[in-house]
Amino acid sequence: MGRSDESVVVGRFNGPWGVRGWVKVWSDTRPPIAIFDYQPWLLGEHGDSLEIEQWQQSGPRLVVKLHGIDTPEQATALGRQVIRVARSSLPEPEPGEYYWHDLIGLEVVNLEGHSYGRVEKMQETGAHDVLQIRGEGGTVLIPFVTGEFVREVDLDGGRITVDWPLEWTEPV
Repeated sequence: MGRSDESVVVGRFNGPWGVRGWVKVWSDTRPPIAIFDYQPWLLGEHGDSLEIEQWQQSGPRLVVKLHGIDTPEQATALGRQVIRVARSSLPEPEPGEYYWHDLIGLEVVNLEGHSYGRVEKMQETGAHDVLQIRGEGGTVLIPFVTGEFVREVDLDGGRITVDWPLEWTEPV
């Protein structure tokens, strides 16, 4: 699907921290500090490269010092922009494991062939991840539990097959 050349969102900036240009970071990686394993960070539509000078965990918060960002004003100017990395910098997932960004946009069909729509986003819950699917009938939530509800993920074919009867579905 041409995914090897793509960039992937791994987090976002979350405002300045301190007076020396440090920036708070929200990480979409698991564990959260893994965001610092993937470099260089790419910013904006043109993919400007950002160099990490230092990072630290301050309580539950992650903060980073970027090369060339030396004041709170410069840190503020980053806004809430997303942090991207080249997909090629991520490790290949184990068999049966998937990156959420690979699931976004896939069509979801049940065993009877009914299409619920396409994965709009993924949600993390305490018990398991959940597919949020947007279709003609509205939004449908289906637990992403392989072997129980998720029968097959075909990334090349652009489809997820689920064992989720139509009568279980009430659009949100």
